[in-house]
Amino acid sequence: MTGRAGRTPAPREVKLAERYAHRGYHDKPHIPENSMAAFRRALEHGFSVEFDVHLIADGSLVVFHDESLERETGASGEIEDYDIVNLKKLRLEGTDEQIPTLDEVLDLYEDSGLPVLIELKVARGNYRALTEAVCRRLDSYKGEYVIESFDPRALMVLSRIRPEIRRGQLAQNFIKNREGLPFYQAVLLTNLFFNRIARPDFIAYRFSDRMVPALSRAARKKGIPEAMWTIKTPEDYKTAVREGCVPIFEQLDPDNI
Repeated sequence: MTGRAGRTPAPREVKLAERYAHRGYHDKPHIPENSMAAFRRALEHGFSVEFDVHLIADGSLVVFHDESLERETGASGEIEDYDIVNLKKLRLEGTDEQIPTLDEVLDLYEDSGLPVLIELKVARGNYRALTEAVCRRLDSYKGEYVIESFDPRALMVLSRIRPEIRRGQLAQNFIKNREGLPFYQAVLLTNLFFNRIARPDFIAYRFSDRMVPALSRAARKKGIPEAMWTIKTPEDYKTAVREGCVPIFEQLDPDNI
């Protein structure tokens, strides 16, 4: 996208954390991902966190990764079909941990001084409703945060209703890992085609897919900040830092690398 003089606008300044613990600082099987225990453990270590937000049937915002409840709770069905009362009856990964609400996680981190990275988990085309609901909650949040999503439509809505919020495009090589997408969508998303419309302030790309040419064209040549997910080994962590990217990590202690 170009400005009035035909030049590409300079990237907006983005205040990303030095690193983020992916879905909290979990330690399976005792501390599940996206659990309050994982977020408290991250806070105790001084780590910023990345987490996922869904909009469920009664309008509540909850922190959970999958659409399906089965992997994390053993329950059947999809999380968007539940209300908060019934969702709170479930337990994560055989522990006593419940699925947190967005309020619970934000309340924990609000006065910590640590930024959080919020992923919008769009489901069934609810990108507008989800984005609007998260923004309404964040209007009263005093901590630092940025928002990201795989769905560029959510970023487009975000750019219209809260242009001041820094937003990031999540991506990976969907041509290699289709995840049910039709081929044309896989090509467009892999190559960050919608960046010219969504205009992300940063890009969060899958670490193992970082060599795709589109990432170099879209981010590195334009000076857009990059985050890399998910970093699981000390060697990959060092590589991400060496390449100037923000690591989104799990299953390691970055202070002892």
